[in-house]
Amino acid sequence: MEKSLYNIFKAFFKVGTLLLGGGYVILPIMQCELVEKRGWIDNDELCEYTALSQSLPGLIAANLSIFVGYKLKRTLGAIVAIFGMVLPAFLCIVILAKILEELINLRFIQGIFWGVGIGVLVLIYLAIKEIWNKSVTGRFTFFIFFIVFLCSACLKISPAILVILAILTGIVRQIVLGRKKPEGSE
Repeated sequence: MEKSLYNIFKAFFKVGTLLLGGGYVILPIMQCELVEKRGWIDNDELCEYTALSQSLPGLIAANLSIFVGYKLKRTLGAIVAIFGMVLPAFLCIVILAKILEELINLRFIQGIFWGVGIGVLVLIYLAIKEIWNKSVTGRFTFFIFFIVFLCSACLKISPAILVILAILTGIVRQIVLGRKKPEGSE
């Protein structure tokens, strides 16, 4: 078959359309399309290009299309081949994004998101309740909580700084008061 840029694009567009899955799925598709149907490369070249494609960063299918396109029509062939390979995936993403954009505007879907939002609030409440029961165990820990809450809410101090200060406060308290010895130890 003729090795025109149009035919190169068409062949790789077809392969890109059929490519569902990882890099190894492309081998039988490439063999059928490029070796058997078109005779552009032979099995040995396909194996060499595959090995090279695996050793380079990036998608095996994209690398493989660059090698074959370059063999057929040099730099322009490589550009056309990679464009043909990635265009179907790009078009699918654009189409799906447009569909999702339309779905998001439906009242039914917005109702679902509202319900999910309520569910997330309940989960946050339950997590806070669980943490509260394990963390705020006395007057000192309540005092630390209250100070950290005020500093965070009113003074807009970074939560990371507040956590570090709370840890240091706990360490200083343990040093000043001395560690409580477990019952039964001497």
